[in-house]
Amino acid sequence: MLAFFLKGSTYTDPIDGKSFKTFLPYGYGKQRNNVLSPSTLSLERHRLLWLYLKNETNFFSKDAESSSALRVLHFAPEQAFYKRFRKMSNLDYVTTDLNSPLADVKADICNLPFKDNEFDIILCNHVLEHIPDDTKAMQELYRVLKPGGFGVFQIPQDLNRESTFEDDNITDKKERAKIFGQYDHVRIYGRDYFEKLRSIGFKVDEVDYTATFSEEEITEYCLAKGEIIPVVRK
Repeated sequence: MLAFFLKGSTYTDPIDGKSFKTFLPYGYGKQRNNVLSPSTLSLERHRLLWLYLKNETNFFSKDAESSSALRVLHFAPEQAFYKRFRKMSNLDYVTTDLNSPLADVKADICNLPFKDNEFDIILCNHVLEHIPDDTKAMQELYRVLKPGGFGVFQIPQDLNRESTFEDDNITDKKERAKIFGQYDHVRIYGRDYFEKLRSIGFKVDEVDYTATFSEEEITEYCLAKGEIIPVVRK
């Protein structure tokens, strides 16, 4: 109903191509205006990732030299993507999470039930900030990614902060939400996040993908200007 009443031409969700006169507000605690798509329920990071995968990778097309589908592992699958990725014939699409009802495989990211070098692509977005032992989680992600494969590991990140901050002594939920963004986040990542991924063995591209769009496109798609996409390779 909201999508119908908000139809317009000012803002466009690139995931489904539908346009609206405004997007919806969204946020944990403090709300951000004009960020939630009425149709796909995507946020800025989802739309940016969709555009990157569509324009810069083979995610939406099968390699002509390959007869097999791309094997994709998707952690905590987002509603904006789940049904669309599931229908794609060029993907061998596997979802996983410890609790999500959308997960094909219920698993701990620190102890994955998959073979070494199993997946061509791994999507693990806004997950690692919830994981106490993110080093072990990153090691598992590296183990199951195929050589030559790639992953996108988006996280909430303060690019003004040089070093990641975490403090287990902060137990009050309101205080944790204030400091870490959500009460169930265990850290706020700084710019050193990329180096931590590299220390695990990943090659990391710090992709400022909004820099490839005009100001008009950034506004139309309701993107977060300057958000970095961490693209990892093995």
